[in-house]
Amino acid sequence: MTINAIVWGENVHEKTNKTVGELYPDGMHTCIAEALNKDPSIKASTATLQEAEHGLSEERLKETDVLFWWAHAAHDEVDDAVVERIIEQVWSGMGLVLLHSSHFSKLFKRLMGTPCGLHWREAGERERLWVTSPNHPIANGLPDHFELEYEEMYGEPFSVPEPLETVFISWFQGGEVFRSGLTYKRGAGNVFYFRPGHETYPTYHDDNIKTVLKNATHWANNPQSRRAGMVDAPNRSIDQVLEPIEERGASLHAPGEEGFK
Repeated sequence: MTINAIVWGENVHEKTNKTVGELYPDGMHTCIAEALNKDPSIKASTATLQEAEHGLSEERLKETDVLFWWAHAAHDEVDDAVVERIIEQVWSGMGLVLLHSSHFSKLFKRLMGTPCGLHWREAGERERLWVTSPNHPIANGLPDHFELEYEEMYGEPFSVPEPLETVFISWFQGGEVFRSGLTYKRGAGNVFYFRPGHETYPTYHDDNIKTVLKNATHWANNPQSRRAGMVDAPNRSIDQVLEPIEERGASLHAPGEEGFK
């Protein structure tokens, strides 16, 4: 079965910063999608901030198994209606992978319900990522640790809810550590936050990073729950019960009325 993925990117710094443009001439979103498409079971396409509805129409999202989200400079430019549309699809079983500065996006904050704050420093430090859950599917095929020669530092505390699992912890040259790979469940949807990916460094060209992203696609995909009706709250009338009951007392809802008021 083919996993349909969309890699969403702001596509801002690629156009305005020479270093980023040279590292990712077709955009970080394209670089990530090309890496995913090396896996024959993944079909990845792209979408950007500048497209109509940010490239994420309701019809397109309904056909998407896993959405990747890279954001940094333009969080406030993302339409609230599109954010809510994505969240409803996550609740209904669409997988979501949030990358790097997406921790501060409307989307991640809304799903976490917390400030999602952290410490940071842009100094081109070495990052050493330790695999803390070696049996997790996202860590499949990785060594017990790997390094990125240049990265932006993110440091604890990271004000997010306690995750289901912490797959990676990072150490930086300045001494800070950070929980860099966190999994969550929101409704029927699998959510993974992965820290590396500062745009002025060649992170998405790294083979270990590509392995993580491909593994995350498979883990986040949840076809059994996709579009499973997790968003709606339908009324189940007494003629549908398994055991006979008698309706008693006052009711706020008219017979046959759907949903909550």
